Amino acid sequence: MQHKAKLSSLFVCCALGMSTQVLAEDSVFVGHLADMSGPTAFVGKNYADGVRDSLGYINDNGGIKGTTLEYETIDYAYKVPQAIASYKKWHSRKNMVAMQGWGTADTEALISFVARDKVPVFSASYSGHLTDPTGKNPHTKKPAPYNFFYGASYSDACRGLVQWAAQDWKDKGEKGKPKFTHIGANHPFPNAPKEACAEYATELGFDVQPAVVISMKPGDFKAQCLSLKSSESNYGYIANLGGSVLSLVKSCNTVGTDIQFMSNIWGGDKNIFAAAGEGIKDYIFPTMTPFWNDDAPGMKLVREISKQSDESGTEERVHHYMRGVCSTFFMKEAMEWAKDNGGITGENVKKGMYVHKDWVPKGLEGVCLAANWSNEDHRGINQVNIYKGNYNGGDVTVEKVSQVTLERRDDWLGY
Repeated sequence: MQHKAKLSSLFVCCALGMSTQVLAEDSVFVGHLADMSGPTAFVGKNYADGVRDSLGYINDNGGIKGTTLEYETIDYAYKVPQAIASYKKWHSRKNMVAMQGWGTADTEALISFVARDKVPVFSASYSGHLTDPTGKNPHTKKPAPYNFFYGASYSDACRGLVQWAAQDWKDKGEKGKPKFTHIGANHPFPNAPKEACAEYATELGFDVQPAVVISMKPGDFKAQCLSLKSSESNYGYIANLGGSVLSLVKSCNTVGTDIQFMSNIWGGDKNIFAAAGEGIKDYIFPTMTPFWNDDAPGMKLVREISKQSDESGTEERVHHYMRGVCSTFFMKEAMEWAKDNGGITGENVKKGMYVHKDWVPKGLEGVCLAANWSNEDHRGINQVNIYKGNYNGGDVTVEKVSQVTLERRDDWLGY
């Protein structure tokens, strides 16, 4: 689709005899970082497809009020140096006005670059560290004025899960303090919500256990599962994704660990449940969109977008794909505002993110949650939908069990 976008702009330029300067105004460049082959590719491919299909669909339907989106997808394989090199290339050679990003480590590494260059980054990292644009909270690592993401932060999603767990403990009539354990690699992505969620769990009356470390790569995690069994942890928050989650679930099933698993948003989907098999029982996970077969008005548009890479329209997309769509369409509407208010520049696109309240992109009603960004608070979404997944002998089912709306506490900003 990138090649198509370039040809389209070139044709208009040549046909009308326009200058190179006008051509630049007729198209704008968006960079797209994706993990298609690295340790997070299990879900990275799904999300990347949502972004790429959306960019292609936007171009095929008028672009940004007539302005073509030129774009390039780079598979950086979850390597931070490659992500930084790609960003620098795009910024210096392409005059990039926005970027669709991916991982936590690379997004956090680029915070200062994008703020200096005034390039809005719409990342698939939901790290709470990206939500404080001013740096006013002492927990904030760096002010992140040009970072946006669609969804509740990892910290807020985990807070929502422990709220659910506290109620679940009460509903079961259990006595004493429930035990809570964070399970994940020692890496920026799994670590992003660790301290914030542990603090809130303590606040809610949990006995927080020492974190259990497992690799981001698949492996034999029986020793870690035995540790969870020994500590008698009641609720475990899985901070990893993909093959690592599969290995953990199977290892704990093998050694008979009795624990209620809860996962981050990347650690729960129908593909994981199908692959994990009988180990998936009452698995709790958060979402920010409906599922492929759900009856929501905006799913009609999502299915049309999906035909960009699946002409048959038969491929069932997981919810990560829908979040890629939402991320791209929030960017699209911010660009449309920018075009009407001084031109599509990074600075104007950023301003466009603050214009709407309870904002849902047109045509995606019921798919994208209503968002509210401000120049002092980039926690766009504070609602967490909580689902339960079961394998059921291969008949995978998911059902909604709760909806939590998180407070916008000042001490949680950037944390």
